[in-house]
Amino acid sequence: MTLTFYKYQGTGNDFVMVDDRAQQFDAGNHQLVRFLCDRRRGVGADGLILLRLHAQYDFEMVYFNADGYLGSMCGNGGRCTVAFARQIGVIENETKFLAADGPHEARIDADGTVHLRMQDVLGQQEVEEYGVFLDTGSPHLVRFQPMSTLAELNVYSEGRAIRYNDRFREKGTNINFVEAPVVPGQPWQVRTYERGVEDETLSCGTGVTAVALAASRRGATSPVHLRTPGGDLRVAFDAKPDGSFTNIFLSGPATRVFDGAIEV
Repeated sequence: MTLTFYKYQGTGNDFVMVDDRAQQFDAGNHQLVRFLCDRRRGVGADGLILLRLHAQYDFEMVYFNADGYLGSMCGNGGRCTVAFARQIGVIENETKFLAADGPHEARIDADGTVHLRMQDVLGQQEVEEYGVFLDTGSPHLVRFQPMSTLAELNVYSEGRAIRYNDRFREKGTNINFVEAPVVPGQPWQVRTYERGVEDETLSCGTGVTAVALAASRRGATSPVHLRTPGGDLRVAFDAKPDGSFTNIFLSGPATRVFDGAIEV
């Protein structure tokens, strides 16, 4: 069969988007998803997203990691799906949709910036020797690096060592390496190793959300400006006295790259 697809990217985090309102895509075909995400044999992407209809929401976002299996929430993928939904006429500039971690709201500004409301985060856990652990729709470890070391860090080897150690091997985690700004108000620098992709990605939406919340313990105030290798994002939130966070919004661009068709 011929599959029509759409390629989107959000600060370098790229996705194969499929309009699956007719629900013809076999979500159990892990090999097909892997093929489409393969950068040498397929389309190439960090993940694949199906947009499906839902009785109670504008649409449902079904996200697959590049390994072919269903993933947890993807923040940049969520922003790209909102932009895609507008492209194909499912929504206008505001929406309520369903994702792996529950319902989300979003809006699109005139300049194309997508503001995605994330789930509330109840707290963060210090993990001895490793950093701060949070669940922002996906599990994330935030590790603060000494000044001027992030650029030279081998994110693949360091991230993989943590992701597959005894503490995290069973369920897995994403690892975010972070460098605080030298001058207050400048962006926090972030590099991320993503499970499911099993490599460094240019950006991770749930990851920078976790970094912003963890950084609030180190003096960062909302909204937090974060810089990934793929571009800049902002995270706004309300920090509560009990350590929880509400009204979390991930904001940044979501760009249509190209459309195409492929025999599968």
